[in-house]
Amino acid sequence: MPDQSSTLLNRHILLGVTGSIAAYKAVELVRRLREAGAEVRVVMTSGAQSFVTPLTFQTVSGNPVSCAHLDADAEAGMGHITPARWADLMVIAPASAHTLARMAYGLADDLLMDIYLATEAPTLVAPAMNRQMWSHPATVENVRLLKRRGLIFEGPDAGIQACGEVGEGRLSDPAKILSAISRHFESSGVLAKRRIMVTAGPTYEPIDPVRFVGNRSSGKMGYAIAAAAAAAGAEVTLVSGPVALDAPTGVDMVRVATAAEMRDAVFDRVAQCDIFIAAAAVADYRPATAEAHKIKKDARELVLQLQRTEDILAGVAGLAQSPFTVGFAAETGDLETYARKKLSEKRLDMIAANWVGGGDGVGFDSDDNALELFWLDGGESLPRAAKTVLAGKLIQTIAKRYHERHSA
Repeated sequence: MPDQSSTLLNRHILLGVTGSIAAYKAVELVRRLREAGAEVRVVMTSGAQSFVTPLTFQTVSGNPVSCAHLDADAEAGMGHITPARWADLMVIAPASAHTLARMAYGLADDLLMDIYLATEAPTLVAPAMNRQMWSHPATVENVRLLKRRGLIFEGPDAGIQACGEVGEGRLSDPAKILSAISRHFESSGVLAKRRIMVTAGPTYEPIDPVRFVGNRSSGKMGYAIAAAAAAAGAEVTLVSGPVALDAPTGVDMVRVATAAEMRDAVFDRVAQCDIFIAAAAVADYRPATAEAHKIKKDARELVLQLQRTEDILAGVAGLAQSPFTVGFAAETGDLETYARKKLSEKRLDMIAANWVGGGDGVGFDSDDNALELFWLDGGESLPRAAKTVLAGKLIQTIAKRYHERHSA
């Protein structure tokens, strides 16, 4: 457990309270945050005011509470921009199903949503709603979308709800939310002033102008890792193959298509790297020759001669002054044996291995994954979670191993 009194000291927490019976628990959260040394400002929706008065939060937080969407005095000073820029972290607790939907669709229909859309601060969400509302496909999809965008979720918990039903949907205890906030700030600087390069996505090796040899990598894991590394304070370069993903905020993007282009981009920059994370699924083979014109469908058979591509990961690990090097291994069987073999043969500092092709909704194309981490004298399991969540845990382990190696 992080020392919350030091982790949260002088941090600016902007707390959004929405229309849920659990709004009363947010009062306790404010009290705990202030005891830990944080400065708290509260924004309430009209629904939240039906359960708790603004005066209650003003008394506990020591700051005026913002409620009005279009307040003439506040808007004269761009009232939704000021708190958006002030916050080190935005916390929405409780977050109702309606609020999650508005966040997913980007609706600027009240002051809280204006601030959410205007802030550059990370956002932590603590949902609270009826169990059926939480499990409804619309809510599930909204949560999945928000996690892909990098939002941090705490809860909900399972138990007896205000409606009398039992199930998942209760607001997490204020102590748990406080711990999640502390963990965020504890991890936010573990790689400060470190330079990290991440490779992500597939490579496309041309057969002719319209066809290529490739693979099913979506790039989601690599992009999540780059975002998590940036959130941990690192200066991040992301070398990406062809994917349908937006560049993570605060990351220097280098877009490539082929294995050769990725190799050149990596070796042009790797001398300035402290940590290299090879999450890309680089093609192992490419056509020996790429036709200048589209191959016509005349023959009944087409034979392609393939040749090996250069091993980028082994090349980086083999440098005289190599960075802390982390590889990935996607396997369909005997995962630990193959992963440890790759770790040894390529002289890596760490390898992250995952199962693919099992039809269990993890790995390629999925929003979820599970990783087995291995290093020379140990390892760690990261159980199934959203790739955005998993990436944060992976970065924490990499940071720990990196600092251990350098302190030694």
